[in-house]
Amino acid sequence: MKKQVQFPFPVFIATEGKWFVAECPILNIATQGKTEMDVKKNMKNLIEEYLNDPDTSKDQLRQVGSSSLSYIPVQVAGELLYGKS
Repeated sequence: MKKQVQFPFPVFIATEGKWFVAECPILNIATQGKTEMDVKKNMKNLIEEYLNDPDTSKDQLRQVGSSSLSYIPVQVAGELLYGKS
C-alpha cells in the first residue's frame, strides 16, 4: 500500500446569488452548495473522486508543492465593490 499524506488543496469560495461556489484551480474543478459548509463538503468529495479516478491525469499534482495564494492590492472604484453610495 502506498503511503498516504494529508495535503491542504487551495480552494477559492465565493457567493453567486444564493449559492456558494468553490473552485480548486490546481485541479481545475469546481462545485457549488447552498451553504459554505455544503460547498466545502462537496469540494472535498470532488477532490477525492478526482484523485481516485484512474482516467484523470495527475501530472499537475507534482507542481502543487510550489503553489501559493497571494492577495494583490489594486485600486478599485468603490461602487464596483459596494454599489453606488
